[in-house]
Amino acid sequence: MFYTDNRLQYPVRVESPDPVFARALQQAIGGVEGEIRVAMQYFFQACGARGNPKFRDLLMNTAAEELGHIEMLATAVALNLEGAPLSLKEEIAADPVGGGVLGGINLKNLLSSGLSAMPVDSDGVPFDMSHIYASGNIAADMTANIAAESTGRVLATRLYNMTSDPGMKDMLSYLIARDTMHQNQWMAALEELGGLTGAFPIPNSFPQEEEHQDFSYAYLGFQRDGSSPPEGRWSEGQSVDGKGAFVTQIMQPLGQTPDLGPAKPNSGAQAEQL
Repeated sequence: MFYTDNRLQYPVRVESPDPVFARALQQAIGGVEGEIRVAMQYFFQACGARGNPKFRDLLMNTAAEELGHIEMLATAVALNLEGAPLSLKEEIAADPVGGGVLGGINLKNLLSSGLSAMPVDSDGVPFDMSHIYASGNIAADMTANIAAESTGRVLATRLYNMTSDPGMKDMLSYLIARDTMHQNQWMAALEELGGLTGAFPIPNSFPQEEEHQDFSYAYLGFQRDGSSPPEGRWSEGQSVDGKGAFVTQIMQPLGQTPDLGPAKPNSGAQAEQL
């Protein structure tokens, strides 16, 4: 069950409405790095979480927080659209707010939602849930969450540097801080799950003796001239999970030349394929 008290999680104020910035903020709502993505990702991870219930609680609490972030950003979009013209025929040349129509306002915010936010990205493309990762493996999900919060924080810092509005900078500063916390909480959860040497390789329930261990920690080179690829931490020394040693191998083709045989009759193939 979800509750609301009709108040924003953090103050949202806009001193100088900017329809172009409203369009940019839509990316933080419905973009692949945005709040709808993480809210739904954590929600579905929580719904499918098995094992220690504290991880489900962690995920569901954070999903609820992210819903509040959507509300904040949607409010910010609407406030930034205040004063935007309802007709392209209106005089806009001397009006910095109206000038946003020519400067890049997303007309979908005008035509489809009456100057309010929508579940779309900055180009007006609806969020389609294709970037929701909920594997049922708690360690894999936590790893995906670190990446989600990292790209979200990158976006938030870009938005922060894009605006000079004090209210928007204050709101984004809060969201950036929460991204910092969320990155750290997912890393802490991975640490509780065993860290690099305990949780990895994921899933740690699969016996490694059943995988082809000659390739478990081999950095493969595919340079056409047969030379070794550039060296790095990933090419020599103990593996990060502590269960092997990195080696570098020049990859040679180990398989056969594919031969699928003739096409089946009545399959629509050419006569030469039968």
